[in-house]
Amino acid sequence: VQLQASGGGVVQAGGSLRLSCVASGSVFKINDVAWYRQAPGKQRESVAGLSSGGRSDYLESVKGRFTISRDNAKNSVYLQMDSLKPEDKAVYYCNADILINRNYEFNYWGQGTLVTVSS
Repeated sequence: VQLQASGGGVVQAGGSLRLSCVASGSVFKINDVAWYRQAPGKQRESVAGLSSGGRSDYLESVKGRFTISRDNAKNSVYLQMDSLKPEDKAVYYCNADILINRNYEFNYWGQGTLVTVSS
């Protein structure tokens, strides 16, 4: 199984970006998904999470600006980021708990996509 993240880029403060993450390979079912980010010199932090049951949670600093969503038919997860701020600059990673069959679940990371916000 591989997670492929895309959608990063350079945007001005106040702008928007939409990150995508697609799972490929032996995907039986995707359970909980999340987006993390890591800014230079800082630890990786959880930005948004979405359970298989539809419950979402967000880092306090992105609440009201970021929205996590999923399309199970496309094995995809998205992060809509609006009203971006310079402090949102980071490498963003998708993460997912994926069943490769009915019995085995593993946790996977995408390769990261860079988001740069200019002031």
